[in-house]
Amino acid sequence: MNKRRRRLGQAKPVVSAVAGTSMPAIETTDLTKTYGDATALADLSLSVPEGELFGLLGPNGSGKTTTIEILTGQREPTSGSARVLGSDPVADPLAVRESVGILPEREDPPSFLTPREYLQFVGDVRDIDDIDDHIDTWADRLGFRDTLDTLSTDLSEGERQRVMLAQTFVHEPDLVFIDEPLVNLDPIMQAEVKDHLCDYCDRGNTLFLSTHFLEVAEQLCTGVAIVRDGRLVAERDPRELGSDERLLDYFRAEVADGSAEGGTEPRSEIPAEPTEHDA
Repeated sequence: MNKRRRRLGQAKPVVSAVAGTSMPAIETTDLTKTYGDATALADLSLSVPEGELFGLLGPNGSGKTTTIEILTGQREPTSGSARVLGSDPVADPLAVRESVGILPEREDPPSFLTPREYLQFVGDVRDIDDIDDHIDTWADRLGFRDTLDTLSTDLSEGERQRVMLAQTFVHEPDLVFIDEPLVNLDPIMQAEVKDHLCDYCDRGNTLFLSTHFLEVAEQLCTGVAIVRDGRLVAERDPRELGSDERLLDYFRAEVADGSAEGGTEPRSEIPAEPTEHDA
């Protein structure tokens, strides 16, 4: 897959109060979250431009999920600030949730609904016109038309993941947050989803991706940040890696540095590519 992707479209700009300027799609300043004596995030400052396919990488417990929860208005920070498409997810979480798509890790559709019923519910909540046409489009695109009217409890893990991907994009948001998009998917569907994610950003939209799978980030992302113990330790454009460089080696070096300083232990089992059984 070509990591140097062409821009095929332009996003709707998030216009600032200063005429002629635009704001980043996502911006955090000194974002901190503590739980008693435990620190989940510490002074995290990020700026994600519009049209970026941005990857947030880090070991388990490094603060990736907490970051997404704060940015999508599901959790309040202890201190610091964030802006998402120009809105404050703490002061106005509803405005953020209405504007973005969200796919948490290992989230399933309700077991008592069929995919069609669930996506119709999403359409009602998001006030989507012609929701049935959108459902047909996504069922064809993600290959679950044959199970549209099957109870979700009877679907395989991969089929449920396809439905959740559909609900993430069905309202055509300008910004999407995804935590591990490829788990449970077979190799063919993984490739198709990767292509869709690239096309989505090529049209000028923004994607904030959290993943453990570094080859996925290396293939897809136009910018990555590595967090360790809730702190930003490095940022990199994977497209600038040399022919003999791998993001995995870069990641391991940062984690090892943290261990030497008394931080996160280096992990020998850092996964490189998801399989159908990762799941």
